[in-house]
Amino acid sequence: MSHVAVENVHGLDQQLAVLDLNSADVQGVPGICLSPGRYIPPHLRNKEASKNGFGYDNKDAGGWNAPKDTAYNNFGGRSDRGKSSFFSDRGSSSRGRLELSEAVLFGRYERGGFGGGGNSRWVEDSRDDEDWSKPLPPNERVEHELFSGSNTGINFEKYDDIPVEATGQNCPPHIESFHDVDLGEIIMGNITLSRYTRPTPVQKYAIPIIKSKRDLMACAQTGSGKTAAFLLPVLSQIYTEGPGEALQAMKNSENGKYGRRKQYPISLILAPTRELALQIYEEARKVAYRSHVRPCVVYGGADIGQQIRDLERGCHLLVATPGRLVDMMERGKIGLDYCNYLVLDEADRMLDMGFEPQIRRIVEQDTMPPKGLRRTMMFSATFPKEIQILARDFLEEYIFLAVGRVGSTSENITQKVVWVEENDKRSFLLDLLNATGKESLTLVFVETKKGADALEDFLYREGYSCTSIHGDRSQRDREEALHQFRSGRCPILVATAVAARGLDISNVKHVINFDLPSDIEEYVHRIGRTGRVGNLGLATSFFNDKNSNITKDLLDILVEAKQEVPSWLESLAYEHQHKSSSRGRSKRFSGGFGARDYRQTSSSTSSGGFGSRGGRNTGGHGGNRGFGGGKGRPRSGTMPSLGGRGLGGFFFFFQDIFQFSCMTA
Repeated sequence: MSHVAVENVHGLDQQLAVLDLNSADVQGVPGICLSPGRYIPPHLRNKEASKNGFGYDNKDAGGWNAPKDTAYNNFGGRSDRGKSSFFSDRGSSSRGRLELSEAVLFGRYERGGFGGGGNSRWVEDSRDDEDWSKPLPPNERVEHELFSGSNTGINFEKYDDIPVEATGQNCPPHIESFHDVDLGEIIMGNITLSRYTRPTPVQKYAIPIIKSKRDLMACAQTGSGKTAAFLLPVLSQIYTEGPGEALQAMKNSENGKYGRRKQYPISLILAPTRELALQIYEEARKVAYRSHVRPCVVYGGADIGQQIRDLERGCHLLVATPGRLVDMMERGKIGLDYCNYLVLDEADRMLDMGFEPQIRRIVEQDTMPPKGLRRTMMFSATFPKEIQILARDFLEEYIFLAVGRVGSTSENITQKVVWVEENDKRSFLLDLLNATGKESLTLVFVETKKGADALEDFLYREGYSCTSIHGDRSQRDREEALHQFRSGRCPILVATAVAARGLDISNVKHVINFDLPSDIEEYVHRIGRTGRVGNLGLATSFFNDKNSNITKDLLDILVEAKQEVPSWLESLAYEHQHKSSSRGRSKRFSGGFGARDYRQTSSSTSSGGFGSRGGRNTGGHGGNRGFGGGKGRPRSGTMPSLGGRGLGGFFFFFQDIFQFSCMTA
């Protein structure tokens, strides 16, 4: 053995001796002074032994080793600066250290609380027994991360004119302000941080209904604040009531040889897609800021091991897709024994995707408390007959809430329908993108995954920054695509229906239906990605012979939202209505279940809705294609150019698009 090797062996022996906690030889190592069985990290070696036994003396207080009262006083939130101690003040919060509120949000407690050290196991914490209605100390960094976005639109005032209908016995009165109902200190502080000035129509009615512990089925315009309508009152109730028996049940449970505990969420929110589940989870983090409640999210298409580890840090509010939740329940990771609040968001979409067996398995065939003992809420933009029948099984003496006409579109969205042959669509799309500007966020919907990839490739070759999202892309790719779109790095997103429902992507200026969907409900949800919460939006749809099945319903949507109706669409709708008169109208607008509370209209044959439908605006721009002009079916052929057929109609159409882009810039 060489001399160098011998030296290395001795050096290694000395290092191992330092790490040998039970060896007597360690006492002879120079510079090491420790009690038997205690490990000293390298950066604290050669230092004077701590009097308190933790390796060093912390004279600054406020750390985890300090008395509880002292530690809490060092987490900021001073009340001598003229505003509530709920808000963090610059300079008053402790920096450079993991703070209590941050740990609650991200599950990083090293000692106790909502997480563990290296193995992520739950550690007992006396804070669990504290008053859950009192806010925890603020955290400036987390506060900025959660609440730095924008929440209101330029036409928010128009929401006051939206009609609302609530049916059911003993319906509580609606509110006009968040101060009209006792939501608690935590909720009111987070409402202020979110810059919510007043409740939207669905929130005005849903919040007092849920606070009164009534079941609810709510149907509201897309982008009208449905998520906050159930998160605010549900979490307010949890803060008031505390964890109850759920926390003790979790502590008493043992799952597997490693002693990891089963989680018993107090509230469960079901969503049809991973994107919507993640969106609800992010909103829940805002409402749960500075509280004891720890939100979690589980969904398919992602690493289940990581989701299990996150659950093991604690879970009081769970957002989940039905399939992944059933998997977690069968693995013994989730118990619904103490789930007092059940929310089904986009319930009709979940049924359309075939999730009814999983939903019934979760609600009816496991340990969830029965209806009457739990509170159940169903939210969606549409409620066809099948959903309202399902409500009879899940809800008890519920209140049916309809904000605006059920399934209608927002008048904040300018809807344009143009006749475009299949082989002209790409050229017309390029003209649209040039008219709106390359920097405007534009969402382009296609029907197939292959079509999404092909269109993205075409736009990329044409020099446009774009990305795509569909069901065959991995979860990481989908999240990255959404991030690039939201940030504006790729202002054009080509998507299939997977991104159509529930996604809250702010500042989407233009939605283009490159391929129209086969049913009108999907159309409503697609164009609802723009014009959200009072903002103005534009939706353009390419129509041709392939879309004749939705002609009549599309006409009804345009008339109801007081949009311009092309004369050729009226003619086609008239033809289609006479052809299908023996079969009756489509179920989407047949009244009854789809339009009002079926308990009120089950014996009625009249079509539902709110008030008059308004007059038809049939004035076109001229030309025989595009928006009006001559009667009858538009002529087929190539898309008109600057000297081609139908120039007038298309010229004014693109002029409208350009003016709209300037107005919303």
